[in-house]
Amino acid sequence: MHNLRSHHFPPPFSPPRPPAILPPLLLYNLSIHHIFLRSSFTIAVVRIPFLDSALDLATLLFISALIILSLLSLCFIFHLCFKSRTALHLQHFNSLWTVRFLLVLFVIFWSLNELLRIPTLRSTYLYPFFSTLAPFEEPHFCKIHVALSLGFFEPAFLVTLLFLVDVSIEKKTPNAFWAIAFVLATCLPMALVQVIFLFFNPFQKLRLPVPDFFVRSYVVSKSELGISMVSCAYPLLNIIMFGSFGAAYSLWFLFSCWKVLSLVINKGLRTRIYTLAATVLVPLPLQIIFMGLSNFWKPDHPAFAAVSFVAFLATLTCAAVGEGILVIKPIGDSLAAGGDACRWNREKKPAEVTDNGGKCAV
Repeated sequence: MHNLRSHHFPPPFSPPRPPAILPPLLLYNLSIHHIFLRSSFTIAVVRIPFLDSALDLATLLFISALIILSLLSLCFIFHLCFKSRTALHLQHFNSLWTVRFLLVLFVIFWSLNELLRIPTLRSTYLYPFFSTLAPFEEPHFCKIHVALSLGFFEPAFLVTLLFLVDVSIEKKTPNAFWAIAFVLATCLPMALVQVIFLFFNPFQKLRLPVPDFFVRSYVVSKSELGISMVSCAYPLLNIIMFGSFGAAYSLWFLFSCWKVLSLVINKGLRTRIYTLAATVLVPLPLQIIFMGLSNFWKPDHPAFAAVSFVAFLATLTCAAVGEGILVIKPIGDSLAAGGDACRWNREKKPAEVTDNGGKCAV
């Protein structure tokens, strides 16, 4: 009896509980919600091009602001054109509308060309589009960007700006064809040399040993996810060629500003000339220096992005101030004061002052 009491019988068998089953309607709603979240996240990742850094976002914002300013300048130019048809006192001042239009047009093209430097926009929109039209490699965008920026668009708006300053003290208004020919004759040789060294690389064909950063226009790197990314760079050889143009241009621009200041006695106009000279003669050397410094790092390095951003800001400042002083401000003064406010105030007789023809560029 004692043995029977001390014996432990196993507990009675109890079948395992079935797992909790959700109602069919709730299960359907959860599955639909899960699929919707996954599809929304996938669409957001695929279709929304996230910029790689804050500098890329800042570059995009500055480019947008400059394009808006350029469109505003075009509105001023066309408004003056329509206004001068009925106002005789504005016809002489409107004689340079073609040159001002060229200035704004080159600034817009330079701004759009700077979008090629942003890797995400380039690989998301431009490369897929052009690759469907013809066999096209993404590194070619970097070469096109350098050739157009340092070879044509930036020299073109700088030369147009100089042309407006030079003709502002002339008694006769030059022909618009002469202005276009002057800009093309100055910029096309620079663009041709840039294209030759970027796309054909004479050093490689002649088998001359040169450091890689002299001719390097891009670098291919891989992200953490293993995706190849092309980063644009400024070849040192192209920077040297643009630097020689910038040195000659700075001397010419300084001499032109000195000639204008020798004729102007109005304090407001002198302030504009000083501001214009400062925003050209200071940012242009800074741009060349910082582009040269960018060769100390590879394009995928954060320091390279910072130095390139400073060089971009220098050019953007020059373009924005040039449009404000040479396009928006004089047209606004002319419309407000009947076309006479922008003429140079010389130390001459009033009859000689009006011979300027209202071609004030500053």
